[in-house]
Amino acid sequence: MITVLIVLIFIFLFSSTPIFVSLGLASFATVLLTTDINPMILIQRLFGGLDQFALMALPFFILAANIMEVGGLSKRILDWARAMVGHISGGVAMTSQVSSMFFGALSGSSPATVVAIGKIMYPEMIRGKYHNWFAAGLLASAGSVSLIIPPSITLIIFGSVTGVSVGQLFIAGIGAGLIYGLSSIIYIYFYARKHNLERDKRATRQELLSTTYKAGWALLIPVIILGGIYGGIFTPTEAAGVSAVYALLISMFVYKEMTVKKLYRVCIDSGILTAQVLVLVAAAQVLGWMLTRGQVPQTIAGWMTSTIESPFMFLMILNVVLLVLGMFMEGVAAIIIVAPLIFPTAMAMGIDPVHLGVIMISNLAIGMYTPPFGINIFVTQGITGLKMGEMMPGLLRFFAVNVLALLVITYVPDASLFLLRLL
Repeated sequence: MITVLIVLIFIFLFSSTPIFVSLGLASFATVLLTTDINPMILIQRLFGGLDQFALMALPFFILAANIMEVGGLSKRILDWARAMVGHISGGVAMTSQVSSMFFGALSGSSPATVVAIGKIMYPEMIRGKYHNWFAAGLLASAGSVSLIIPPSITLIIFGSVTGVSVGQLFIAGIGAGLIYGLSSIIYIYFYARKHNLERDKRATRQELLSTTYKAGWALLIPVIILGGIYGGIFTPTEAAGVSAVYALLISMFVYKEMTVKKLYRVCIDSGILTAQVLVLVAAAQVLGWMLTRGQVPQTIAGWMTSTIESPFMFLMILNVVLLVLGMFMEGVAAIIIVAPLIFPTAMAMGIDPVHLGVIMISNLAIGMYTPPFGINIFVTQGITGLKMGEMMPGLLRFFAVNVLALLVITYVPDASLFLLRLL
């Protein structure tokens, strides 16, 4: 049964069939061809996969992200970040990285971050004499940090699949996201020093205060979300609703850039994106049930436990597998398929479940811009007009520095868990 299932999945994937169709159709075809299982069970699993409280946060965070992009919050964050770091070597590029980290904390969406930041900052970097491949590689990689920094959709999915606290994953994601972003900032600094690139004039104290004041309403959102969760005011799911309402109020009544017509379009776009994510979750849950029925997780866990004795080697192999998988598969699908398979083995080896979560998400963040199918590559191409071959030098360099950050996240647990342990 499992052999037929795997063969069908690969046939569908390599025939350019959408991932959710590949997973769901392969599962249904396998049941009909090789078993006497009532296919109605798969229908029940399809809907049962969506019947999870943690998934209720997804549509609200997606809606909040789209409101922030249209409502002017991203532009004000860019101005604030440039005033803060523009005078440093590589300041324009650092602005892209820092802004992506903050916008990721607002939106939780990697492609949305690339679009929101890239449309403004790519022309600025070209005017600043940065190589086009460097600017494109930076935008593609900087957007990927949204998978790690909360509110991350992928962290929510990991929590719903494994039962790990979403709130704890959010806190650990802050530390991991800072390490991930810092690795790129360090590389940007030395690149700019080597090429003697221009810097902005240092912002005056008045300019700093002005940009901070204008961006203050936007910068409060992560504080409200995380402070509310750990202050016991609301759950992560309720925090998603609060963030959407807050973003709407600020966009309409403070910045006054959101109109009723724009809001209607934002709601339509958010609904479409939510449906795309959730139908993938549902199809992957069906596949997960099929794999579990075929004893695949138990077999893999038993093999890894008997073959791999040290957590060090287990995490190394996991990193390699996820980096390769991330080249071909979107992060949500990869988490739903892989997490249930390796979670029991990781727990048996004494690996912290929250730490495991940020390791997996960090891997898949890198996969967002890894050739050949990293989605951020295609989004960046739409902004820059470059071909993948032209972008490749930048993609590979940022891949290298982010992998170094991944090794720190993997083998220095306190680097990402220090906030969680402090709280």
